[in-house]
Amino acid sequence: MFPAEKSITEILAQRESKGALRKLYVTDKGIDFCSNDYLGFARSPILSSMIEESMSKLKTLNGSGGSRLLAGNTKYAEELEAFLANVHLAPAALLFNSGYDANVGLFSSIAARGDTIIYDELIHASIHDGIKLSRATSFPFRHNDLAHLEERLQKAKGNVFVAIESVYSMDGDTAPIESMVELCEKFIAHCIVDEAHATGIFGMGKVQQMGLQDRVFARIHTFGKAMGCHGAVVTGSATLKQYLINYARSFIYTTSLPLHSLVSIECAYKLLDKSAEEIKSLNANIKYFKSMNFFRSKINNAHKWIDSDSAIQSLIMPGNEKVKKLALAIQDRNMDVRPIMSPTVAKGKERIRVCLHAYNTIDEMDILLNVIGAELKK
Repeated sequence: MFPAEKSITEILAQRESKGALRKLYVTDKGIDFCSNDYLGFARSPILSSMIEESMSKLKTLNGSGGSRLLAGNTKYAEELEAFLANVHLAPAALLFNSGYDANVGLFSSIAARGDTIIYDELIHASIHDGIKLSRATSFPFRHNDLAHLEERLQKAKGNVFVAIESVYSMDGDTAPIESMVELCEKFIAHCIVDEAHATGIFGMGKVQQMGLQDRVFARIHTFGKAMGCHGAVVTGSATLKQYLINYARSFIYTTSLPLHSLVSIECAYKLLDKSAEEIKSLNANIKYFKSMNFFRSKINNAHKWIDSDSAIQSLIMPGNEKVKKLALAIQDRNMDVRPIMSPTVAKGKERIRVCLHAYNTIDEMDILLNVIGAELKK
């Protein structure tokens, strides 16, 4: 055994003793209440056919051949970025290989020593990692707390950046974006909004839906959720794009997305234009699920659902072992639901995270809620 293996074995044992050891599982064929495939694009035969038809007209390569700054740039990539900038009403757009890469690249490079990054305490791990790699001073503010954000802004120095999500990935709630933009304007700060769980669900994102795109410094749109494919884009000014090309290391030092991924992104956006019924079905499911939660909560006080108008509905169940037990009981009824444990969320905030989809039925949602209700009564 290598010396380091003894250390990491002990660390893993400590995590396992806390009931927090992560493991990989092959997704079963149960009813999907787990994936981020909100509109069903990832499983859509229509999208598959669109991609196949587009690919048949192009000279295909297995890979891109290198980074965008070397052999990996193509006319198709540049045209796709122009298309995405137009769709998102932005001056410019820059593709990244994933939402994680986009956030790490943006936040690690945009703020210099002497600058300040202020971020919501529930911001995504990828933004945390980007902030850690920057040379800026950083402070969290209490989740969606405008007064606390203003306190932080009053003390900030240098160029100031405020990081929020439009829809939060674990709680499913939304940020008071307009009020936060107004605070940023008051203190001459730059608002950055991660739209990962809003893109395609709330139009082209909450910022755009609210007409605030010209008042936000940058937006991050990822394609692995409602868009059903892979990759991400940062939208903003042409100057920001040029800066990221020069300083975002997760863009510079990685092989670019292959042509198939680029085609998939474009086709997904075109399919979104024809998906009014899917969006309507998803919204109806969210409304129904929330109404039934409220009804059941009045009967059983053990239900503690986080208030959310998004596809993400989370039931707080403190304790890793308790939430794992509940998840297993649900899985035994052929429903794909996963426990979200600490340290992914704060200790005491462990939860069952239910993701709703356009293709879920009322019967499926009723079965899920009935199983949860029965388990909570035990």
